[in-house]
Amino acid sequence: MGAETGQIREHPVILRLAVPVPLRRLFDYLPPAGLTAADLQPGQRYWVPFGNRTLVAVLVDVVRESPLAELKPALERIDREPLFDLRSRQFLQWAADYYQAPVGELYAAALPVALRKGKPADHWAEQWLELTTEGKGLPETALARAKKQQELLQLLLRSGRQSRTTLNARGLNNSVCKALVERGLARWVAGPTAPPPMEDVAPRPAPELNDEQRQVIDAVALGDFSAALLEGTTGSGKTEVYLRLMARALGEGHQALLLVPEIGLTPQTLRRIAARFPDHRIAALHSGLADGERARAWLSAASGVADIVIGTRSAIFTPLPRLGVILVDEEHDGSFKQQDGVRYSARDLSVVLARNAGVPVLLGSATPSLESLHNALSGRYQHLRLRHRAGNARPPQISLVPTLHQPLQEGFAPQSLRHIRDTLARGEQALVFINRRGYAPALTCDDCGWLADCPHCSSKLTLHRRQRHLRCHHCDYRQPEVHSCPQCHSRNINALGTGTERSEDFLTHTFSDFPVIRVDRDTTSSKQALDRLLEPARNGEPCLLLGTQMLAKGHHLPKVTLVVIQDADGGLFSADFRAPERMGQLLEQVAGRAGRGDLPGHVLVQSRYPEHPLLQLLLNKGYGSFARQLLEERELTGLPPFRAMALVRAECEEPRWAEEFLNNARNYLQALAPPSPQLQYLGPVPALLERKSGRFRFYLQITAEKRGLLQGLLARFTQWAESNKNRRLRWAVDMDAQELS
Repeated sequence: MGAETGQIREHPVILRLAVPVPLRRLFDYLPPAGLTAADLQPGQRYWVPFGNRTLVAVLVDVVRESPLAELKPALERIDREPLFDLRSRQFLQWAADYYQAPVGELYAAALPVALRKGKPADHWAEQWLELTTEGKGLPETALARAKKQQELLQLLLRSGRQSRTTLNARGLNNSVCKALVERGLARWVAGPTAPPPMEDVAPRPAPELNDEQRQVIDAVALGDFSAALLEGTTGSGKTEVYLRLMARALGEGHQALLLVPEIGLTPQTLRRIAARFPDHRIAALHSGLADGERARAWLSAASGVADIVIGTRSAIFTPLPRLGVILVDEEHDGSFKQQDGVRYSARDLSVVLARNAGVPVLLGSATPSLESLHNALSGRYQHLRLRHRAGNARPPQISLVPTLHQPLQEGFAPQSLRHIRDTLARGEQALVFINRRGYAPALTCDDCGWLADCPHCSSKLTLHRRQRHLRCHHCDYRQPEVHSCPQCHSRNINALGTGTERSEDFLTHTFSDFPVIRVDRDTTSSKQALDRLLEPARNGEPCLLLGTQMLAKGHHLPKVTLVVIQDADGGLFSADFRAPERMGQLLEQVAGRAGRGDLPGHVLVQSRYPEHPLLQLLLNKGYGSFARQLLEERELTGLPPFRAMALVRAECEEPRWAEEFLNNARNYLQALAPPSPQLQYLGPVPALLERKSGRFRFYLQITAEKRGLLQGLLARFTQWAESNKNRRLRWAVDMDAQELS
């Protein structure tokens, strides 16, 4: 089946297919019985036999020669029309080559689950009304005597064909449509399901732009490729810039793609976009949707029906035939990097897609990643700035609160509690940031020192008192809460540390006159939960918000005037060289929630090490100076973004097998390219979280001065590694790795 080197044999026609298996090649099949060459179009899906399984594969090419003597026929064609156009297929192949990934797995990742499982695309087809040639030739006032018919005619003249669902939602029922059809002015055609309009969203006019926003918008030209970093302080109006660029693209008949890092940001962003563009079709793509919902949205985007596509990282692979602009919000966010399977970066791929499509891409953040900032400072990207907050908002005042030798109450300094009380008494809102969910991050016996460890990971079990269980936040192992020590049977069990659940109990008791709203993964697991939780805060009611980094991203809460960061020290002493960067981004993003309205904001940063130079630099000079200092350190140490880096990862239940595999890999690679100033190897070394889900994890780090040298080596390595016969060992290439854990 595989397209391998050997004697070339000719056939009338051969399907070269991307099959979702962990092998880095395409596979040759004969067409299903009854299909001719005219029926075969690249981008279609087929059912194919593979070993003892039947899989959904995507046709990449139609050829006449194969190196194999005998070919199996594909079983069945699923699609008449291709799901992937030429540009999408070329883009996916580029991504597979760059990330050293199996192209079949990349196609599978690009498809929503329902289509990945072989559901026919026409399962979601519906009726669309479009004008005939005669109808297109009419002026908008041609049906003035029939008000509803004229409204329908104007809609079709202005925005093209409309789905029956959309027309019904607008009050243009079947009798109105039938009148135009009977007069020969319109006709019904089958097509993809249109995204449903959002309910209860009132149209909202565009606000007045300030000078900085106008300059940024004018600097982004549609119609040609350009890459720009928009470095805009929190609350400076970056979203309004995105909306204006969308409007320009839509006005020229193009689609707009907006990537956001988290599902939780999607509903509020959707509402804002729907309020600005009530006459345009908006498709949302994220893992929180039901399989059918996501498939309908994907097909509406891929067919060009959806005008605006908003999605999380996998939306980058959605075919968009009318693509006009790509916008990446919070581009620094680690959620854009896939950490298992095909380890791609949606942020980096957005630049490649924009270049291929000849459209602009805008990467926006108040705290740019060092990679994007380096590209902007070196001239690879335009560097656009929004230095001032929009409207009357002003940057918050930031104060350090030393906690060493202080009498803390559940992790809160007296000064912090006093400020929270004063803020709530003024009828304003306060936000407390604690980046640990659960009741307590560890459980111990005070008599013998026993700690509740995860039996499958190198980590402690977190106590979740509301659910009455201990849980591992890495593998999700759970066990009932213990009340006596399993080693010495003492009942002197103590919960160590503070999580959001414990803080909620304390704050609810301390500030009993005000609602405490906890926002973390445990309270937002259901659909639309985050939106419902934040509704009182959006309405301006005095309340206390408490949560993890879910609260740090993109939320506009103008009545929040106080932010308390309970522990700022997490990234100061980590073994991961990216930890200070992430710490700075997170602190700046959380601080940016304060004072976004007309009221002044205040941020309290609790720290045991308030004199630490990085913390002082961040709080006194801002993220820009902080990031440039980190860039200088990265250049001196030869780390990204100044050198390309990849990790070869291996994991196994038996640790020596993983180490042995990586030692052999290093020997193989060093025989091809010995260590030098241009190429360096480190490892194998244990991952920061050495054991996860019962498997020991190690990595080999490779850094190179030239990306091309590293890519060439990795391509040779994957060929070598695919010959590994140990089925219990897993290996992967992580190009541009973001995590050492």
